[in-house]
Amino acid sequence: MRQKSFEEAGGKLYVVGTPIGNLGDLSDRVRQVLASCDRVAAEDTRHTRKLLSHLDLSVPSISYHEHNRYSRLSELIEGLRGGERIALVSDAGMPGLSDPGEELIREAVEEGIPVIPIPGPNAALSAVVASGLSPQPFVFIGFLPRHGKERIGELKKWAPTPATLVFYEAPHRIQPMLKDVKEVLGDRRVAVARELTKRHEEWLRGTVSDCLTWFQQEKPRGEMTVVVEGASEEGAKEKTKPWWEALTVTEHVDWHVHRGKGKKEAIKAVALERSLPKREVYHTYHRGDESAGNP
Repeated sequence: MRQKSFEEAGGKLYVVGTPIGNLGDLSDRVRQVLASCDRVAAEDTRHTRKLLSHLDLSVPSISYHEHNRYSRLSELIEGLRGGERIALVSDAGMPGLSDPGEELIREAVEEGIPVIPIPGPNAALSAVVASGLSPQPFVFIGFLPRHGKERIGELKKWAPTPATLVFYEAPHRIQPMLKDVKEVLGDRRVAVARELTKRHEEWLRGTVSDCLTWFQQEKPRGEMTVVVEGASEEGAKEKTKPWWEALTVTEHVDWHVHRGKGKKEAIKAVALERSLPKREVYHTYHRGDESAGNP
C-alpha cells in the first residue's frame, strides 16, 4: 500500500513526539503541526493542555489512553475518514512505544489514512546512545510484566539475544526487575538512566549487582530506562529452555492477551508454542485447570 503525499488534502494522523522532560527540546515543526490540527488525541489531556498553553495554542484535545482506547478508536478513525487532521501525542516522547497509540496507528494504516511521524525526543534512543554499551543492534522491549513469573518468562525469551536490550521500569519495581535480570540474564553490564533531560538527570553504569546495591540504599523517583548488555557469543549459542517455561497455561495465554491478541488468537499461539492441542489449552484456560500447564 502506497501512502499519499502528506501535502494532499484529506484526513491525516500525525504521530508527534513531545519532550520527555525538557521543554527546550520542542521543535518548530511540532508547534506548526499542532497548530494545523483539528484535534489532539492525548494520553492525558491535562498534561497536554499545559504543553499547548506553553506553545500558546488552543487546539481541542480528546483523551486516548489505556482505559478508553477501544471506545475512542472508532471515533478517531471516523474523524480521520471525514478529513480531520489529528495529532497523536503521549505524555512524553514518541507515541506508539509502550502506550496505546499503536492501535490507532495500525488502524489508520489499514484504512489507508496517511500516518506522518513528527520526530521528537525518545527515552530509549537517548539512553542507548549514552549508555556506553553497544548501540547496534539493540532491541526495545519496553515495560516488563509486573508479576515475577511473567517477568522471568519474558526475560528468558530474550536471554540468548546478542543485541543490547532496552527496558522501561517504574521506580517501585526497579529492584525486583533487576533481581530477575541478574537471575535470568546473569550479572551483565547495564546502564540505568533516570529523569532523562530533566534537571535531576542521573545515570548508573556498572554491573547489575552494582546497580542493585545502589538501589538498596537509595529510593529514587522517576521512571527509568534500563539498558542491558546483550548475550555473549557463547551465551547466544547456548540452548535455552522455552521462555514461557515459568508460566502456567493461563498465565501464558494472558501474556499474549495483554499484548493485544484476542483470547482465541492467544489460545492458538499458546497451543503452537507448547505443542498442545488447541482444545486442551482452551479448556485449561477457561476451567482454571492447570493439570496440563507444564508438559
